[in-house]
Amino acid sequence: MSTNEHRKSTLKSVDEYEKLLNSLTDEDFNLSPAPGVWSYSEVYSHIFQANLASLTAAEKCISGTGIKSTKPIHWIARLILFFGRFPPVKLKAPESLASMTSKITREEARNLIIKFKRRLDELAPKVGKSQSYQKIKHPRLGLLNASQWFRFIEIHTLHHQKQLLRIQKQLKKIH
Repeated sequence: MSTNEHRKSTLKSVDEYEKLLNSLTDEDFNLSPAPGVWSYSEVYSHIFQANLASLTAAEKCISGTGIKSTKPIHWIARLILFFGRFPPVKLKAPESLASMTSKITREEARNLIIKFKRRLDELAPKVGKSQSYQKIKHPRLGLLNASQWFRFIEIHTLHHQKQLLRIQKQLKKIH
C-alpha cells in the first residue's frame, strides 16, 4: 500500500470517529463505563494526541532530523506493520502517552480531529521523499521511518475503533 492509501484508510476511520462523536451526548462522552476503564473522552484524547505525536515523529524523519539507522525494525514491529493490527492482547498505553491522556470535551475532540487531519494531509505527500534510514524511536516498536510511522498511525486508529465499540456495549448495560 502507498502512503496515500494509508492516509485514505486513516481518514476513513477518522470519519467513523467523527460520526460517533456527533451522536454522543456530553454526558455519555465523559462517562466511564466502569472503574479504571477509559471513557470515550479519554480514548479520543489518547488516539489523537498519540497520532499527532506520531506525525511529529514522521515529520522529523522527513526533515532529516531523526536518528540515522540502517538497522531493520524488530520482527514484532514488522509483523504488526505487515498484518495491520496489534496482537490480540490488551496492552496499556506506554506511560509517556498515558500521562498525556485526559478527559476532554467534545469540542476539544473535534479540534484535535481537525488538527490531526490537517497535519496528516500536509505530511503525506512528503513521506515518499524521506530517507528510509531517518528514524525516530517508538516507545514499543523501536526505530521507525516516516513510512512506518504512517502505517502505525493507520493501525493505531483502527485499533481504537474496537475499544470504542466495547465502551458502547458497556454503556448500553448502564443505561
